[in-house]
Parts: sequence; structure tokens; C-alpha cells
Amino acid sequence: MVNEQGIVDKIVSKNAVIRIQRSSACAKCESKGACQALSDKEVLIEVPNDLQAKEGDTVEISVPASSLLKLSMLVYLLPIFALIAGSYGGSTLAQEFNLHSALCSIGGGIIAMSITFYLLKIFDRASASKAEYHPKMTRILSSCLPPQSGDSI
Repeated sequence: MVNEQGIVDKIVSKNAVIRIQRSSACAKCESKGACQALSDKEVLIEVPNDLQAKEGDTVEISVPASSLLKLSMLVYLLPIFALIAGSYGGSTLAQEFNLHSALCSIGGGIIAMSITFYLLKIFDRASASKAEYHPKMTRILSSCLPPQSGDSI
């Protein structure tokens, strides 16, 4: 599991919006633009509030490492393989029909990558309902409870 800590920013219906400090890994991430970035140092993530956390609580959220690895492989490696296969297919097709090899190779790569991105978009929509790809609140680290008015020492 990949774990991060954050503070519950607000409660929306049955979900909690968690404010997370960007880690050093975020600086090197190519997908950092896809996060809901509040600033260069903070990100908002909405997760189911299964633990009944309150606003201001410090919580831990987790994503299964296997899901993260699977998605990373799909998003980063699949388009590269599609580009290589499409370029090879375009080049082979050009030789067979006596066309300009470089242009057909570029065209084949572009077509293969376009198809791959379209399929990834379909996969993204289909996997949006699968819980294995969503972060989960795993525990409340510290609770921010208001003082009770009837308490006396």
C-alpha cells in the first residue's frame, strides 16, 4: 500500500475532501498536472468517509500498490509500445505498397497512439466504479474534537 497523510478539509455527503501536502515524489511525477492542486504544495483528494472523520482530523489514506503499478504501466508503457508497433506497421505497409517509409511510419505511430489513448479513456470510465483504483481512508491519526461545554475539571 502507498500511504499518505492529510487533513480533512471538508465533508461532502458521504465523502471527505482531504488536503494533502505534496511529497518529494510529486515533484518528479509527470502527472502532477492531473491532481487537484491548490498550490505547488497542496492537493485535494476526495475519498469515502467510512471512518466518520470530522473536519480538521488528520487521516491516513492508502492506495493499493498493485493498482498503482497496473495503472502506471497502462498509462506510461502502453502508449510507447503502441507508438513503436504503429511505426513498425506503417513502415512495413510502406514497403509493401512502395510508399514513403518515413511518412507511413510517422502516420502509423500517430494512429496507433490515438487508438491507444481512446482505449485508455474507455478503460478510465469503466474503472471509475471499481473500488480497487480509488484511495481509501485507512485510519484517523488525530481527531480535532471541539471542547465540551459541560466538562469541568
